[in-house]
Amino acid sequence: MNETTTKETSKGRILTGRVVSDKMNKTVTVVIERTVKHPLYGKVINRSKKYHAHDENNDYHPGDLVVIEECRPLAKTKTWRVTKLIEKARLI
Repeated sequence: MNETTTKETSKGRILTGRVVSDKMNKTVTVVIERTVKHPLYGKVINRSKKYHAHDENNDYHPGDLVVIEECRPLAKTKTWRVTKLIEKARLI
């Protein structure tokens, strides 16, 4: 009956997006893009939203594809945490 958990479970949403800014200390700005269909005209439109996410070791840089998960409020506008890196930014 005695069970210990070693990994913190996610209680919120999980999103995938691209880092667009890392100018803040321990914080990155991640843009999440989604496609929606216009209700009247039927045209597919791209919508995007920016989230501030916690980056404890300043590991992520603009262009990186990351997974973020919802967490408790860490600051006024920061309620997301970066959990893993999917793809590193490519230099052109």
